[in-house]
Amino acid sequence: MITYLFSKTCFSRYYPLLLFISLLLGLPAFAQNTIEKEHLQKAERLLDLQFTESERDSALSDVALYLRIYQAIHKQSLKNWESPALLFDPLPVGKKINPIQKPVNWLIPNDVKLPQNKNDLAFYSIPQLASLIKNKKITSLELTQFFLQRIKTWGDTLQCIVSLTEEIAIKQAKQADEEIRQGKYRGILHGIPYGIKDLLAVPNTKTTWGAGSHKEQVIDQIATVVSKLEAAGAVMVAKLTLGELAMGDVWFGGKTKNPWDLKQGSSGSSAGSASATAAGLVPFSIGTETWGSIVSPSTRCGTTGLRPTFGRVSRYGAMALSWSLDKIGPITRSAEDAAIVFDVIRGTDGKDKTVKDFPFNYTGKVDFKKLQIGYLKNNFDSLKEASIELQTIETLKKLGADIQPVNFQTSVPTNIINVILMSEAAAAFDELTRTDQDELLVQQSKNSWSNFFRAARFIPAVEYINANRLRMKMIEEIDAIVSQYDVLISPNFQNNFSAITNLTGHPVVVVPNGFKDGKPTSISFLGNLYDEATILAVAKIFQDATDFDEKHPNKFK
Repeated sequence: MITYLFSKTCFSRYYPLLLFISLLLGLPAFAQNTIEKEHLQKAERLLDLQFTESERDSALSDVALYLRIYQAIHKQSLKNWESPALLFDPLPVGKKINPIQKPVNWLIPNDVKLPQNKNDLAFYSIPQLASLIKNKKITSLELTQFFLQRIKTWGDTLQCIVSLTEEIAIKQAKQADEEIRQGKYRGILHGIPYGIKDLLAVPNTKTTWGAGSHKEQVIDQIATVVSKLEAAGAVMVAKLTLGELAMGDVWFGGKTKNPWDLKQGSSGSSAGSASATAAGLVPFSIGTETWGSIVSPSTRCGTTGLRPTFGRVSRYGAMALSWSLDKIGPITRSAEDAAIVFDVIRGTDGKDKTVKDFPFNYTGKVDFKKLQIGYLKNNFDSLKEASIELQTIETLKKLGADIQPVNFQTSVPTNIINVILMSEAAAAFDELTRTDQDELLVQQSKNSWSNFFRAARFIPAVEYINANRLRMKMIEEIDAIVSQYDVLISPNFQNNFSAITNLTGHPVVVVPNGFKDGKPTSISFLGNLYDEATILAVAKIFQDATDFDEKHPNKFK
C-alpha cells in the first residue's frame, strides 16, 4: 500500500493524505514548488539518468517530499557510534565454519634472562616478557616504567603519541604485580604494556580520532578491545596517533614518522600503532583497518599486522568509519605475538552484532605437505624476476611448501569500494559536514575527508545498495578461489588486492620480508574466512626461518 501511495502516477490524488501523514510524523509541510523540474534535469547528469519531461513532472512532488524527509532526519541527533539497522556478513550462502574450539596453549619459556643492555627489553617478544614477569625477574611496574620512559624519550620524535596514560598504566601494573605475587596469574599478557590507536574509547581520557574537530572529546565508554585486554591483565601505557578520522598519517599534532626513515611518514591510518611498535616504545599495539590501515603502516614500518576476518573482533567503543568494512587487529613484531593478542581480543561481547564466536585453533605448527598454498600469479607478474617477493616464495619452497600459481580475479569492478566506503563514512560524519565542523580538520585538499564527505552526499542510496549487491557477487567469486587453498600469498597493493580482500572480509597477515634502500618491505598471507590460525602459523614458520622480524631501526635500539 505504501508503495502504491508513493508511486508517481497517484501523488496528486493523495496529496492531502500525504500532507496529513507528513504532519503526523513531524515532517515539515512540503510545497510542490520547492523543487523545480530543471533541478531534476541537472541532477540526472550526476546519476547517469535521463528522464522525459512527463517523467520529471510526475516525480517532482515525490522528490520534494524526500527533501522534507531528509530535513526531518537532519534534525535528529545521531552519534558516530550509533550503527545502522543493516549488518554485513562476509560468509557466502551455505558456507559452514567448523565450530569446535580446541585448547590453545601459549608456551612461556623459563630460561629468559634480563639483558645486559636494558634497552634490549624494548624488542623482547611477548613470551619473553611474560617469562620475566611470571618468573619474577622483573615486575610489571618496572617494565611499564621502562616503556613509559621510552615513550617520553622518543614519542615526540616519532609524533606517534596522542596521550600518555601514565596514571592508568601505573595503577594497572601495580595491580598485576599484586595479583602475580598472590599466585593469580591471568595469562601470557598479564603485566605486559601496550598502546591503542586513539579511536578506541577509554573513560576519563581524550579520544581524539586524530582530528582537530574532536581533540577535546571524552567518550564515557570503554572499547570492548580495551576491556578484554584489561581482563587479561595487560597494561595500557598510551593512546597512539592515527591520521585524522582514520586516513593517512597526518593528525592534528603533526605527521607520524617511520622509525626507519624520519623524513618519511609511517603511513596510516594506524600510524602511531605501527611506528611505536617498530621503534620499541610498546611491545604491541592495536590498530584498525577499513581499506589498508593495518597492512599499509605495517609495511612501511616493518611490523607484523593482522587484519582479521570481518566480524572477528568487536568494534564497540571504536570510531565508526564504515560499518561494513571496519576491522580491529593487533600490530606486533612477530606472527606469534599477533596470535597471542588476537586470541585475547576476539569474540562476541553482545554489543557488536556483526561479531561471531568461531574458533581460533592456533598451534603455530603446520605440515607443508598437507597444506594447499598458492601465490597470486597476476599480482606477481608485474614484479622483477629477482624481486624480494619472489625470494619469499623460494624461501617457503625450501621449507617444504608446494606453491601453485593462482589466477586471483573477480568480474566485479573493485572501485565499488569507493561507493560503499564513502557513503558510510559520509553518514558516520554527516553532522560534521552539515555544521561546517569539517573546517577544523587539518587536511583540506581534494583528497581529504572534508572533500570526500561532501562529494559522497551525491551518491544515491540506490547505487550504494547495488554496489553491495555486486559485493555479494564478489564474495562468492573470491571465496570460490580462496576456499581451494589454505593460504594464498600476495605482494601488497597489487591489482586492487587490498580493495578486494577488504570488501570480501578475508583475513590477512602482513609480515616484513626484506629491505629496499634501507627500509622494510612486506608480503601478505591471505586465508579463508575465520581461519586466522593457519595464516599466522605459516607466517611464524617463515619468520622462524628468516630474521627480518628481528631487525629494528638503529636509532631506537
